[in-house]
Amino acid sequence: MPVTPIESSPAKTQDICVPRPISLDDIDRHLLDLVQDDAGRSLYELGDEVGLSPSAVQRRLTRYRTSGLLARQIAVLDPRVLGETMTSVVLVALDRESESLHTAFRDEMLAEPRVQQCYGIVGQWDYVIVHVTAGLRESRALSQRLFLDHPNVRRYETLPALESIKVGLTLPLRAPD
Repeated sequence: MPVTPIESSPAKTQDICVPRPISLDDIDRHLLDLVQDDAGRSLYELGDEVGLSPSAVQRRLTRYRTSGLLARQIAVLDPRVLGETMTSVVLVALDRESESLHTAFRDEMLAEPRVQQCYGIVGQWDYVIVHVTAGLRESRALSQRLFLDHPNVRRYETLPALESIKVGLTLPLRAPD
């Protein structure tokens, strides 16, 4: 990902290693909305939708990748097809406000494959974690290992989801029609 270079003049901390924003036109926004919805569409399909040739679509996609805007393309699996899965949201409060302890906790969340999302938040809780397990028994075992047995977790609350109403990571780029 391109970053702002460190210059010889004094730089502000927030100016170092900050991704540069990419300029987007209406076609870029439309194309990115389509790719966020289904990255498996062919260049021809995408070009038909946005009014560009397949080679022009390819150039734009390459620019998104090179700039770091298009970070990766993934396959989204339907959990209903896999069988029993359970999504839970976990609220976590750490015991101490040490940066090294927060870093260690974040590293543990990053290393756990069943943790899908982890957000540092402001308020009475320090983190919101979303994890997926094969069911209630696995969810309890995971919560015990990650939170109950953790020396720096003061408290946590696990909220099992009854149903998925909307799931996604799409970033809004265009005004709704």
